[in-house]
Amino acid sequence: MKPRLNDSADKRILVDANPYITRVVLLEDGKPVELYIERRDKKRLVGNIYKGRVQNVLPGMLAAFININEEKNAFLYVGDAESSSTVFDGERIDLTASQYNKRAVKQGQDIMIQIVKEPIGTKGARASTAISLPGRMLVFMPGTRFVGISKRIKGEDERARLKKTVSDMLPDDSGVIVRTAAEGMDEESIRGELASLIDEWNRICRLYGESNAPSLIHKEDSLIYRLVRDMFTDSVSSVMVNDPEQYELLRGIVDDARRDRIKSVDKNEELFSLFGVEKEIDAALSRRVRLKSGAYIVIDNTEALTSIDVNTGKYVGNYSLENTILQTNKEAAFEIARQLRLRDIGGIVIIDFIDMSDEKDRLEVIDTLKEALRCDNTKTVVVGMTGLGLVEVTRKKIGTGISGWFQQECPYCSGSGRIMSAQTAALNIRRGLLRKMADDPSRAIFTVTAHPDVSRILSEHEMEERINTPEFADKRIVIRANPVMRIDDYSIKTGE
Repeated sequence: MKPRLNDSADKRILVDANPYITRVVLLEDGKPVELYIERRDKKRLVGNIYKGRVQNVLPGMLAAFININEEKNAFLYVGDAESSSTVFDGERIDLTASQYNKRAVKQGQDIMIQIVKEPIGTKGARASTAISLPGRMLVFMPGTRFVGISKRIKGEDERARLKKTVSDMLPDDSGVIVRTAAEGMDEESIRGELASLIDEWNRICRLYGESNAPSLIHKEDSLIYRLVRDMFTDSVSSVMVNDPEQYELLRGIVDDARRDRIKSVDKNEELFSLFGVEKEIDAALSRRVRLKSGAYIVIDNTEALTSIDVNTGKYVGNYSLENTILQTNKEAAFEIARQLRLRDIGGIVIIDFIDMSDEKDRLEVIDTLKEALRCDNTKTVVVGMTGLGLVEVTRKKIGTGISGWFQQECPYCSGSGRIMSAQTAALNIRRGLLRKMADDPSRAIFTVTAHPDVSRILSEHEMEERINTPEFADKRIVIRANPVMRIDDYSIKTGE
């Protein structure tokens, strides 16, 4: 059976809050598709606007590093500044690549920037000089001279009405994107929100002039405010909250039309467990995702890209091999689209669907993937199929994804997913013993402490070493097992 598309799905939002973390999940037909997290001990930078100071300029990379008074400097690339307008040392100018290198960006200069990507690993936050201020119906973009309409607003008459409405209201040297929530809204409501966004922009410009660099001059809204602004649309049937404080906050900031859809549940109610979200989060942290048919997909993240492999698993189909492969790939396409959203996977994604010989089948799978991604709020592009039969997808990368919130790099394998084998560790210990014996030939007793698996291998070969290796012939080796030791860790001491 073909899965229902997201725009026709039953949608609800769950808000789970406690003193440590606030989690918000969007459910479509009872399945989680988007997860947002705000932790007390982890600051969110995306959306923040700073009066920064240019720390250093790299002309060869067309880039600059901006001091924003955070742990790492922000990275500004000229591609993010070209054809945009920004503020340098209090003067508004239009940037070009030549200005960026020769005039606009100089070491020690002040600049207004907005963070567009969170710091990831050793990389600092990504910054842009193109400022945008989102509201529920509009995104105000000073200095852009552009009017855009959400692609989800389909009616040509409504698109034309909205474009004329906002164009007539816009001040010079500014642009706006009309969001889906503006569809059907009257001119007065749109004008009121635009005026509020312009007032906010004027406040930011005033703070820029009054503040010393580096300093934060505009902080992005908290998760609860972003929920109301970006997620709580007319298509959402209810918002369920298990925290009285967040419940009252939500009711206080929404309009009358949406207030009745906010539901309070018992504070001790495990909302995520009740709706199966905890189980889905655990599954989203694993490599393998099983499909209803018995097939499965494997998701691997690397520094450069994310690879997704599709396998038939236990699914054998009912008709022909070609039909089995087609149905598996189509089912996988819908689940891959959901996993991209749920895990918040960004950057380059390469999908290895099961090989299809029929060009019509290949196009059908790609169309299925595009359709499944149609309601993804993050910009996602299905580039197409390569000559090797791999499907390329790009998705805007903003943060570290779900794994960055719930996992940390393994201290044993350093993120490789592989550790030293017990046999290799035993060989390392043998070499260590030979060095010790060469350094101090008079010592007759050596004690080795290692992981039980390694100790077992050493014990099995001890007699053979005495017979075949002269250095071991007159030495006594005491082997001790320590179950808390890592496989690649050991100690060699002289004496017992």
